[in-house]
Order: sequence, then C-alpha cells, then structure tokens
Amino acid sequence: MEFDIVLDGVKMRLTKRTPIVDLINGRDPNKRVVAARVNQRVRDLNFEIQNACEITTLTTSDTEAMKVYEASLRYVTAMAFARCYPDMKIRFAYNVSRSLSIHILSEGYTANTAMLLRINHEIENIIAADYPLKRMVVTTEEAAEIYRERGQLDKLAILPYRPEKTVHLYECDGYLNYMFSPMVPSTGYIHEYKLRLYAPGFMLQYPRAEKGGAIPSFEDAPTFNRTLREFHDWSKTVGLSTVASINKSIEQKGAIELINLCEARHNRMLCELGQLIEDDIDEISLICIAGPSSSGKTTFANRLRIELLSRGISPVRISLDDYYLPRSECPVGEDGKPDLESIEALDIELFNQNMVDLINGDEITLPRFDFNLGKRVPGRKLKVGKNEPIIIEGIHALNERMTAGVPKSAKFKIFISPHSQLNLDDHNPVSLTDLRLVRRIVRDYKFRNASAEETLSMWPSVRAGEFKWIYATQEGSDFVYNSILPYELPIMRKYAIPLLNAIGTESPNYLVAQRLLKMLKYFLDLDEEWIPSNSLMREFIGGSCYADV
Repeated sequence: MEFDIVLDGVKMRLTKRTPIVDLINGRDPNKRVVAARVNQRVRDLNFEIQNACEITTLTTSDTEAMKVYEASLRYVTAMAFARCYPDMKIRFAYNVSRSLSIHILSEGYTANTAMLLRINHEIENIIAADYPLKRMVVTTEEAAEIYRERGQLDKLAILPYRPEKTVHLYECDGYLNYMFSPMVPSTGYIHEYKLRLYAPGFMLQYPRAEKGGAIPSFEDAPTFNRTLREFHDWSKTVGLSTVASINKSIEQKGAIELINLCEARHNRMLCELGQLIEDDIDEISLICIAGPSSSGKTTFANRLRIELLSRGISPVRISLDDYYLPRSECPVGEDGKPDLESIEALDIELFNQNMVDLINGDEITLPRFDFNLGKRVPGRKLKVGKNEPIIIEGIHALNERMTAGVPKSAKFKIFISPHSQLNLDDHNPVSLTDLRLVRRIVRDYKFRNASAEETLSMWPSVRAGEFKWIYATQEGSDFVYNSILPYELPIMRKYAIPLLNAIGTESPNYLVAQRLLKMLKYFLDLDEEWIPSNSLMREFIGGSCYADV
C-alpha cells in the first residue's frame, strides 16, 4: 500500500494509513496547527490519510480552524464546569467583543470571583494534562440513551432533527460531550483564552482569525449586550430559544402562529420606536439608520416611514449613495479598486452643508450620483418643513463625521441588525454572522443574479468593512432594532441549500458552504405563504410590497 500526498506544498509518499497529527508532529512542536484541510474538507488532526490527497495545515489565523479551536475551548470549559460543579448546567452564547458568554442555568449558583478562580484553575489543569480527545461514533439511539443517562435534555431535544443515523461524540478522561465541529487532538492544543466575570455569568475570549489568531482587546458594548439579553428573555418566554424549540413550534402550532408571533415582536418594536420619535419630534431633524450587511435596512426604513406617517410625521428619505465622490477622487483599496465602503469615498463636507441648509429651512438641489457616468449630477429640489425629519440610511449614517454640522440633540440614531442567542443545544450556539450570510446568499441570487460562490467570495471584505466602519457606531445609537426573525432559517433553507450544494469541492468557498449546510440541515421547512408582504423577510425571499418603492 503506497500512495502520494502533498502536505503544505511538499510531496510525500506514505505506505500505510497515517493520522495527520503523525505527519506534522516534528514540524509543529508547539501545537499551533489545530486542524487541516484535506481535499477541501476540514478534518481534525486525528483523521487518517489512506489515499492520495492534498493536505493544508490550519491555525487559528484561518477562519475554519479558529472555529475548531473555539469549539474545543468550549468543550474544555464545559468539562471544567462539570468537574467543579457536577450539578450545574451552563449555556454558551455569542456575545460582545467577539466573545462567548457563559450563562448559569441552574438555580442556587452565582457567578463570582471564587467560582471564576476555581473554573480557571481547572481549565489550566485540563490543558496541562494534555488529555487526548477521542472521537466516538455511536448510533442516534445510543446517543439518546447517553443523553438521558447524563440528563442532557437539550441535546436529546435536537437529536430527532439530525438527518444522519450516527453521532460523533468526543471522550476526554471520562468526560463525554458532542460539539458541532471537529476538535483538536488533545487538550494541550488550547494555548490561549481569557475567562472573566461578566454579570450575570462569565465571558470567554478566544483567538480570532480576523486578528491573525490573536485575542482581541475586550471592549464592552452595553447596548449590544442589552439587545441580546432582551431577545434571549423574549425567546425563552415564547419558547423559541433553540433550534429544537423552533422545530417543535412548526410541528405543533404551524406556520401561521410562529410567523405572526415573530412579526408581532417586530411591530411592537416599530411602535416603541415611533413613540420615542414622536415624543421628541420638535427636536429631531435627522433620523440616521445604519447596520451591517443583510440586516434588512431597506424594508425597515420603509416600515419606519409608514409608522411615522401614522403619527402625523412625514419623513423625507435621502440616500448617502448620492454623495459619492467622483470615481477618480475615491480612495483606493488594497485590491487597487475604488474603496466604496470607506467614509472618505463620500463628500462629507457637501452632505453636512446640505443637512444644515435643509434644517434651517432653505431649499436646496440634492445631488444624484450617476453610476454610469461615475459622478454626481443635479437631482431633485427639496425643502423640509415642520414634522418632516430627514431619514438617512447607509454604512456611515451613524458616524459623527457624516453629520458633524448637525447638533446631537437634533439627531436620532438607529442601529439595525439581527441579534440572536439561538442554540443547537446548551454548548453549541448558532453564529449570528452565518445567519446574515445565509440571508445575503439568498437575496443576492434572487435579486442581483449573483451565485452563492460570488457572495461567499466577497464576504471576507464585507466583514472587514463592518468591523472597520459599522460595529463601533452601535454603542452611540438611540435605538437598536433587532431584525432577527426566529422563523427565518426554516424559510430560507429551501432557497439556500441548492445554492450551497452547487459549490464544488474545488472551490475555495467549499468549506464555508459545507458549514452552512451542516447548520441548515437541523431546521424543518416552513411554508412562506403566511409571511406578510411588508415583512423584513420579504426583502430576501421576494414578494415585498416595497419592491418598487
């Protein structure tokens, strides 16, 4: 038995089945490689190579490997809690500062310094022991029995929706758990993490790929955290906090109740927002709306306008896109093309002057950017009066530089994004970023004639722009509109799955496509017939009453 492989560009000949970890042991004494790409699939390092293939080793500076590291860190942390507090149940969720929050679900326990020190000490002990993480394959029936014996009802609940007939568990020095990811070979691969108190639980930081494998500095975000907490409380109250509970709602209550329940929450938020603006309308001249890609900004702006009209307020919308500088004057990105996401690509001075003139009651001629000519041309004339606030929407709408000429008291800032703490089970949270990515894949294919391949290829640059220009502005907002709809992945899976399946193994985006498919497979399909025409969901799947507005 002989076959050739290519490991990180170097050709090698093997004579027997060989685990990847054995191939790199001498080259990686510090255990910085945490996973590998084998013919465009992410594999754990214990995966045995038995035929010709191409292998690329991955560290935490690679997105997919970072996810392996993060899942392994969650495993080790859950193991530490199980050893120190056997009766305590915890839940992980994505939270502020690109970190994981740890919620204590069991009554009678309080997160405090003593608990922090004890857990941290146990994590360090587990890492120092370098226990092997052994992958076990069991049937779903066997997994169900294991979950029942251990009281893991959260894992038991999601099991019926798993399409495979087997489950991959990991055993470590007697501890057993399932993680929604490949794992590192042993606990000694966990080098970096930070555990801190963050009431009412803890915050767990880990290396991030976009930071080159470093742990970002912790930056608290009270507004973001409050929004997550509010949604968590609501979803728990109505029974929609996990994938299993959403599926059960579909099975037991049907599409009409689930869709209307989620839409009612959006309507309530719009009503609250409308009241805040109405109460201060004598001071508010400018309503600024911003949020990351696929947040639903367009539909939200239209619905807000209707909400305000119902209160006798007649807002006027102005597009920031019309204030682009001529292409020849735009800053250039690393790819040598005009960087249209940079605030420097906009004529900030002209925009400020126009806003000041309008607020002072002057009539002005708005610019209109002609994308065919690549420059501005004269647009419509505009004059605003009493109870006619100006709505602006765009990446930089909340950036103070964009509206520096307008007093803060005259601005009402709104940040919109889908904020969720949805979990497969207590130890496996669902990524908010992946949810937005699915939204964008479906929308881009339906309305922009773009394949999933194209959307995935541009996603890293979109994310880089969000970190640079958008997220920091959330904390200065007056209102956060949480655009999450818990029924949306059951709706979009039937659109997204065929698009993701079309991405072949030769594609550099294959790994991400497979990760999204793995997430979507857990959701049941949901009939979209009862989604209202003004729903934010219609912006992505079609049928919006605002399509021509």
